[in-house]
Amino acid sequence: MPDRGYLAVDGPVAIAHRGSSGDHPENTMIAFADAVAQGYRYVETDVHATRDGVLVAFHDHRLDRVTDRAGAIAELDWGEVRQARVHGREPIPRFEEVAEAWPDLRLNIDPKADGAVAPLIAALGRPGVLDRVCVGSFASRRLRELRRALGPDLCTSMAPGEVARLRLASLGWPARSFAADCVQVPPRKYGLPVIDGRFVQAAHRRGLKVHVWTVNERAAMEWLLDLGVDGIMTDRTALLKSVFEARGLWPAEQQGEAT
Repeated sequence: MPDRGYLAVDGPVAIAHRGSSGDHPENTMIAFADAVAQGYRYVETDVHATRDGVLVAFHDHRLDRVTDRAGAIAELDWGEVRQARVHGREPIPRFEEVAEAWPDLRLNIDPKADGAVAPLIAALGRPGVLDRVCVGSFASRRLRELRRALGPDLCTSMAPGEVARLRLASLGWPARSFAADCVQVPPRKYGLPVIDGRFVQAAHRRGLKVHVWTVNERAAMEWLLDLGVDGIMTDRTALLKSVFEARGLWPAEQQGEAT
């Protein structure tokens, strides 16, 4: 597969999960700004669409868990959602705000609901956005719809079914080709290991980069880098930066501009 701007970087990359969510309210402009100020050039975010089609950076289907308001985002207009405050103090940003605030920032995006797909397609069609994003989802149909609409220039990670096939391939089972450009997985799932040396090697033999989420302990970060993974997502951005610095991986691999 051709290089995508999101993936066209040598060496492992550090990815701020929902921004610097260990220190600031998740998926807010202050969390993203803190990660950028530390030198991060990759952030992960989630998106939902409001009832009137505004795409917002937010993880949950409902406002209840992290904001001072309640209700399903898909059942509320933007005028209502914009009044909510994450942790009682930070507004929910529109996705376009995040994309426009840092034109060189690479964005890992998870559309959390079917209703977010069409607004996300529209957002990624704007100039200067598509080449610096990677889209991942637990829903295969969302990825298929995005791939159909945006074509081969869209970078996507694997849906769970593809991950399972890659895991089997790492154990010696035959595997068909993959539509994804990279694989983004947790270290373990349902108590079983996903990541090990064979998995990383199987991905690399197929030209797929491996990103691991969400890793918040130093020992796990060190172990994954020793395995040769290509990226680590974390809530603890200062900690991951220190691990990269100790290995001489920061900031050179993080400062390449989107191509």
